[in-house]
Amino acid sequence: MPSFRSGVVTEVLSARPGLQRVAVDLGTDDPERAYVLTELVGEVAVGDRVVANTTAVELGLGTGGWHVVHWNLERDSWAQAGTGHIMKLRYTSLQSDVGAAEEDHPDVPATLDGTPVVACSLHSQVGVVAAAIGHLRPGTRVAYVMTDGASLPLALSDLVAELAHRDLITTTITTGHAFGGHLEAVSLPSALALARHVTEVDIVVVGMGPGVVGTGTTLGTTSVEVAAIVDTTNALGGRPVVCARASDADARPRHRGLSHHTSTALKLARSACTVAVPAGASVVIDIPQPHRRLEVEVPDMARVLSDADLHITTMGRGPEADPLFFSSAAAAAVAALGLLDEGR
Repeated sequence: MPSFRSGVVTEVLSARPGLQRVAVDLGTDDPERAYVLTELVGEVAVGDRVVANTTAVELGLGTGGWHVVHWNLERDSWAQAGTGHIMKLRYTSLQSDVGAAEEDHPDVPATLDGTPVVACSLHSQVGVVAAAIGHLRPGTRVAYVMTDGASLPLALSDLVAELAHRDLITTTITTGHAFGGHLEAVSLPSALALARHVTEVDIVVVGMGPGVVGTGTTLGTTSVEVAAIVDTTNALGGRPVVCARASDADARPRHRGLSHHTSTALKLARSACTVAVPAGASVVIDIPQPHRRLEVEVPDMARVLSDADLHITTMGRGPEADPLFFSSAAAAAVAALGLLDEGR
C-alpha cells in the first residue's frame, strides 16, 4: 500500500519542462530528494509545504532514492488546460486530459511501409541505438516511441533529454499510459503509424522508459513487451529489429550472454524479426528460430559515446565495464540502417 508524508521544500535542485527535482524536509535528519511532475501537480517553490509519496524509497525500489511530490499544500486548487478529451492515468487521482494525436490525425494510414523499427527491452538501449545511428549516419531522423512498461512520465528521462539536445532523436511519442511526448498515442500500433506518417522519420526506436520491472521469473518482466512490438511491426508492414540484451559482465546467470529477457520475448513473438549480434562477440549468442541472426561489425561505443558527450550505463556499468551490452545495442542500429538502405 502507498505511503505519504508531508514536508517543506528546502531547495529546488534542478528544473526542466515537466520536471522539478527538489530537496524536502520530511522530518528526518537531512532533507530528502523528491521530484515534481509539474504537468500533473504544478510547480513548487522553496518554503512550500508538500505531500510526498515515499513508498518506493521506503521499499528500496529503483527510483534512485527519490520521493514523488503528490500535492502542494500551499494551493487550494490548480488546473492546467489539456489538449483533448483522451485521459491517461485513467481512473486515478492524477488522471490528466493529455489528448491524443489520433484526434488531430484521424486518417493516418495503418501501415509502416517497410520502416525499420528497433525494439528495446531496456531504456539504456534506446540511447545506445540512437547514438550509434547518429554516429554512423548523421542526419537520420529517429523517433522514440516510449511504452508504458516502466516509467510513465517521459520527463523523468535524463537520457531522452540529452538525446534530443544532441539531435540524436527527432521526436518522441508516448503510448498507452506513458505521457509527455511530442505526440500522445493511445496504442502502440497507432504510435508506430504516427511516427511513420506524421513525423516522417527514417527509423523508429521503441522501448519503455526508465525502470524495467523484473521478478526473476521467466514471464514476470515488462521486457516481454518486445514480442508485441515485433508482431505489431510486422502486422503493419514494418521491419522489426530486436535489440538483444546481452552481457559479459552481469553477475546474474539469467542475464549472462543473451539475457532471458530477450530470448523469452523472441520465443513469445508469433512472427519473425532480425536480431543483430556484434561480430567477434565474447560469448556465443544463439537466436531461436524463426528469427534471423545477423552478425555485423559495430563501432567502438566507448568512443562514440565519449565523442557525443553521453554518459550511458546499464546497472551502473559503462561500455568499458560491459562491452557486450553496448556492442549488441549498436548492432541493432547497424541492422536498422541496413534495412533502411534496402528500402530506398
